[in-house]
Amino acid sequence: MHIVLYEPEIPQNTGNIARTCAATGVSLHLIKPLGFSIDDKHVKRAGLDYWHLLDLYEYDNWESFIAQKGHLALYFTSTKGEQYYHNFQYPEDSYFVFGPETRGIPESILRQYWDRVIRIPMRSNSRSLNLSNAAAIVIYEALRQHEFKNITT
Repeated sequence: MHIVLYEPEIPQNTGNIARTCAATGVSLHLIKPLGFSIDDKHVKRAGLDYWHLLDLYEYDNWESFIAQKGHLALYFTSTKGEQYYHNFQYPEDSYFVFGPETRGIPESILRQYWDRVIRIPMRSNSRSLNLSNAAAIVIYEALRQHEFKNITT
């Protein structure tokens, strides 16, 4: 399983997601530009004692990510999605793409993959969930579907 952060902006969210990835064996993919340096103390503080367990990949831009990974099972999280995340059956090697905190995944990307745009249910007067919480919700559902394979408890 993989979490992909498209142009993340807040270092603490990326650090928290890195910690979730390290604890679950999920790979983390960062698509630049980033709103911080991954050497930033806030990123490290959020996942410091797990950082050495992280399977981390970086890409210069969306195009370079797609050139390498575009043929895989990509799922895009967005409040604009019409299908709930728990209604999908995810392949074991799924990639879950999350957009930047202030603007989400660009519509031009979402339109290309509309049949794989997922959303998390929430109240209509809520703008969105915190990025690290949303990533944890979605990745744990995908891991649950595969009986938490490769995770020891």
